[in-house]
Amino acid sequence: MRDPRIRKWWVVAITCLLFVAVACGGGDEPSEQPSGGGNGGGDQPQFEAGTTMADLQDEGKVVIGVKFDVPPFGFKNPETGEVEGFDVDLGKIIASELGVEAEFVEAISDNRIPFLQDGTVDLILSTMTITTDRDTEIDYSRPYFIAHGRILAPKGSDIKGIDDLNGKRVCTALASTYESTIKEQAPDADLELVDSYSECTELLQNESIDAISTDDVILTGMIIQDDSLELVGDQLTVEPYGVGIAEGDKELKGFVDGVVNDFLQNGEFDKLYEKWVGQYIGVPADDPSKMTLQEALKLFPCDETC
Repeated sequence: MRDPRIRKWWVVAITCLLFVAVACGGGDEPSEQPSGGGNGGGDQPQFEAGTTMADLQDEGKVVIGVKFDVPPFGFKNPETGEVEGFDVDLGKIIASELGVEAEFVEAISDNRIPFLQDGTVDLILSTMTITTDRDTEIDYSRPYFIAHGRILAPKGSDIKGIDDLNGKRVCTALASTYESTIKEQAPDADLELVDSYSECTELLQNESIDAISTDDVILTGMIIQDDSLELVGDQLTVEPYGVGIAEGDKELKGFVDGVVNDFLQNGEFDKLYEKWVGQYIGVPADDPSKMTLQEALKLFPCDETC
């Protein structure tokens, strides 16, 4: 069994080498401050007084909750201390369209919704799947990314698909959609719920668990860090990501939907996908512009809170 402290520093180093190299690459890569939609860093747009957008302009910043340990969507660069990733870059685009700075705070699966409700953050961009249950507590933008549920196991494992998880120790994040997915599809699995996916990775590497289940793009980040791991089995779910917005803020939702629409249509989505995901997996993205919010909600009908 490897010393997990040594493994943790190895993972940090590899993550830095892989992802920071991309972020600091040549002229063909998107810039560190992506521009989106119509503002593009020009004159500050004007919003009606009393709207959240006008208030954010008065504050000069928008606070966005992201993951800090989930490459390639949100991770902290150990060399610079900056948070980077697909969700982070989209957050910068939204901030640019507001004409303000983006401030990023860590939001794990279990505290994303409370952070919106108590005002800790203004928006959530934290690999958050759109579900009907969550939609009773917050509002969502239209989908901006489509992931798929998969299983990660060590190469050579006898786990080849969802049925093989029965009787096995399986890790996922507390309050993620996989908490219910695994209970439904592999009811005899021994489910290990943790705060962050980096904990799942360490548990798998030190053989305390047998597999991890979550979104394919999150699992791909783990494989990039450790090529002794592999995806197994078929897709379990379709997981559309949306920007989390405080419940009832129709003006902010309309604004964010407009930015996401532009993001999907103006080529910026394709650039960010290739930068953070495509170059590592060689698979084209599902097109989120073809899925409406209503279609996304139908994938995860009401289960608990409505």
